[in-house]
Amino acid sequence: MADFGLFFNGDDQNAGWQPMVIKKRSVATAAVMFLILVSFFVFAGWIDASVFSHTSTQKPLILSREKSKSTQKQEFPLKCTRGNLTKTCPRDYPTSHKPSTNPDRPVPISDKTCPSFFRWIHEDLRHWKGTGITRDMVEGARRTAHFRLVIVDGKAYVEMYRPSIQSRAMFTLWGILQLLRWYPGRLPDLDLMFDCDDRPVVQAKDFHHPNARPPPLFRYCSDGWSLDIVFPDWSFWGWAETNIRPWGGLLEDIKEGNKRTKWMDRVPYAYWRGNPNVAPTRKDLLKCNVSDKDDWNTRLYIQDWVQESKKGYKQSNLESQCTHRYKIYIEGWAWSVSEKYILACDSMTLLITPRYYDFFIRGMAPLHHYWPIRGNTKCTSLKFAVQWGNNHTLKAQAIGKAASKFIQEDLKMDNVYDYMFHLLNEYAKLLKFTPTIPPGAVELCSEIMACPANGTWEKFMGESMVKSPSDSIPCTMPPPYDPSSLQDLIEKSNWSRKQVETWENEYWQSQNNKLKH
Repeated sequence: MADFGLFFNGDDQNAGWQPMVIKKRSVATAAVMFLILVSFFVFAGWIDASVFSHTSTQKPLILSREKSKSTQKQEFPLKCTRGNLTKTCPRDYPTSHKPSTNPDRPVPISDKTCPSFFRWIHEDLRHWKGTGITRDMVEGARRTAHFRLVIVDGKAYVEMYRPSIQSRAMFTLWGILQLLRWYPGRLPDLDLMFDCDDRPVVQAKDFHHPNARPPPLFRYCSDGWSLDIVFPDWSFWGWAETNIRPWGGLLEDIKEGNKRTKWMDRVPYAYWRGNPNVAPTRKDLLKCNVSDKDDWNTRLYIQDWVQESKKGYKQSNLESQCTHRYKIYIEGWAWSVSEKYILACDSMTLLITPRYYDFFIRGMAPLHHYWPIRGNTKCTSLKFAVQWGNNHTLKAQAIGKAASKFIQEDLKMDNVYDYMFHLLNEYAKLLKFTPTIPPGAVELCSEIMACPANGTWEKFMGESMVKSPSDSIPCTMPPPYDPSSLQDLIEKSNWSRKQVETWENEYWQSQNNKLKH
């Protein structure tokens, strides 16, 4: 993947290649950095080397389509320069946008309340409510961060520190740029660090003393022992390395896929397909597969992504995997991006006790959106869950339907952008300093990222690009949980899990009694 720390931009349309921020660097230095950038792009497969050949046939830039004559809404397609990398960020994209609102309201107020899981934004930022966030605290998170994002006057500036796994950093930044296109001029100035690795690193136990100053660090998941701030993961804009399309279009495809096989006509077993080599708990899950000796009511399959890529990803088509009554979710090295795809399937999700949480799962409840599975007795727990579901088909269907309804409605892309907006907005309120552009940062825009892109990267960026500002304002944030309400929510969730464990224990006790007699 590319090193965004090498992105350059001219001050205007006529300027040559030069650093956007560090204007004292020499032209020679800029030229060297630019050549490194080009080489990196070509090597990574983002761009076609032929675009730098005077004799090549220029490929059409599908991202630069003209605005459709059939639409009334003004669109702002990418402005890509053919034959070389785009040098500047365009200045004609709206820096503000007045949405259509009720004329009787002088100040726009959203008629839509955000989904309940938005309330966890308050909890995730609670650790800094009393102290605020200083520049030193932000810079304290640099130790493991992959990049620093600064937004000033509605423009994004990025300082890259180290490469991320695959294209995680790239598509995370792409998603943030689309947020700025979706809500131009609405985000306040801010300064944050982002870690694209899996597991949280800011341990709460290290910051219990009165003068604790935990570094605010954004990432894709956290757990009950950490202070990392959860943010939507890169795959919402596409996972190029596994050919998983951007969420907006894929969500519609899964919805259509659900219609192909009615729940009662689906295979009455628990299905899982994935890579078991990323974590011991997944290897342990394979012990629950059907064999000549045991049938745990499961059908488990190993996903070999190398072989899958050679075969054109025919066995990893997510909208075609909603064919079983039950689907298993199990974490990998940390949380897994597969979670949302599994929950969207109308099948009753069998969720093996997780350690980690992403930004939306805390809005879902056991026995309402999924069936909890014990992590230490997976096989017997899975067998009972399928047995229960096949004996209570209407209830099992209802659980599956509640989950897919949640995913289709509460996790649609409009709400993903609203979550990002509110999280960043609330975070910015805590800053006790005025964000400024770091010396090593460069301006980043959609053109800088997408115009040189090639292959799947180009395809996914084109599919997920926001072409017009939103005509709606962000949903209205729900208030924070008060301590008693939060405790009630946690206790209710724990009670549901214990209820399932009680049913399961009673079932296996009765089976053992039958064997004795």
